[in-house]
Amino acid sequence: MAAVTAGYALLSRRLSTTAVSAPMVFTGFGVAIGPVGLGLLSLEHDSELVLVLVEVALTLVLLTDAMSVHRKDLRVGGFLPERLLGIGLPLTIGAGWLLAWPLLPGLTAWELALVGVILAPTDAALGKTAVSSPQVPPLVRSGLNVESGLNDGMALPFFVLFLAALSGTAASQEGVAGVFWRALVLSTVLGLAVGWGGGQMLRGARERGWVGGDWRQVFVLAVAACSYMLAVAVEGSGFIAAWVAGFAFGISLRRSPTVDRPAAGEDTADLAERLAELLASLSFLVFGAVLLGPSLEHLDWRVLTYAVLSLTVVRMLPVALSLAGTGLALPTIGYIGWFGPRGLASVVFGLLVVEEHVPGVQLLGRVIAVTVALSILAHGMSAAVLADRYGAWHRKAAAARPYLREGVPEGDDVGPAPTAR
Repeated sequence: MAAVTAGYALLSRRLSTTAVSAPMVFTGFGVAIGPVGLGLLSLEHDSELVLVLVEVALTLVLLTDAMSVHRKDLRVGGFLPERLLGIGLPLTIGAGWLLAWPLLPGLTAWELALVGVILAPTDAALGKTAVSSPQVPPLVRSGLNVESGLNDGMALPFFVLFLAALSGTAASQEGVAGVFWRALVLSTVLGLAVGWGGGQMLRGARERGWVGGDWRQVFVLAVAACSYMLAVAVEGSGFIAAWVAGFAFGISLRRSPTVDRPAAGEDTADLAERLAELLASLSFLVFGAVLLGPSLEHLDWRVLTYAVLSLTVVRMLPVALSLAGTGLALPTIGYIGWFGPRGLASVVFGLLVVEEHVPGVQLLGRVIAVTVALSILAHGMSAAVLADRYGAWHRKAAAARPYLREGVPEGDDVGPAPTAR
């Protein structure tokens, strides 16, 4: 794992100009060192290491993603993430559940529901160019980033409740009602308390000049660990607590005008974000070894068909329905619908279910592994190409229609876009 990380680091700038993404590299090497390759890493012998790694990665991603959401992201073009999350996400979960019914026989209703919710969250890191290219309108870039940053946390309540409803799991022993109060209510309260309290303490220490720049960034890691562990200690959901803590921490910090300046406060989460990015990459290596490699040995047409439909119909149809009536052009709706990569959240949720050893876990694990693997390849390889083509379309459309709903290309000034509905 250290050798793969070092090798990618040395070639990272060169690879960034190609269609080869970090998830591709780490997942490929993961398959090579897993049971179907060198046998250096397996879920059977290394489950504790694997789970700690992926849980820490997702905790940091949830907290930093929630911290990064600003009110201005929801005020300017906020209708896009609001519709994608408020309408598109529930429809995606439902569509994934219903489509799994005929294609994945042998799974119970709640196992099918888990497939739908596990494969609903998106991960912008798998198609980074698609959400960072300056050729893509800021409205679309911001909307996809906000959606990716929030939908994994919004899918968490569905995940824990469906897992509790599934007989044979640890959560089912407490029942859905018990899980609801501990995982959703109590974990949310603890996350709010830790996040808001931590933000107030850090803001006060900064205003008095007590805290150094480096330790200010370390403080974010402490907030993540504290929120997660307090929720786990009361048998709640550490992930939900960390996600809520990120919101509260970010809002609390930004209440002070001095902390809202980029030079003063925007770098507070830099260390946590870089660490989350590293651990996420290692999580893809683990994914390739313990989930994808073994799944490739038992691949069948039903699993492959569901994976393809999950990345297309299950994602794109709910997006189209959620954006109906917004005035966005069909190329924009198609672009947003296609770039819904499945990534870290799906991997972590899948590993947590696999560790529960439920009856349909092998089939469920294969579906998740193949879907995420296809997403890594398809979205990673198409990001730059489609961003360029969509950007070219947008420039032509904006020249013909100055008041295009998507806005004007960066650097142009042809008048304001219509007010968001």
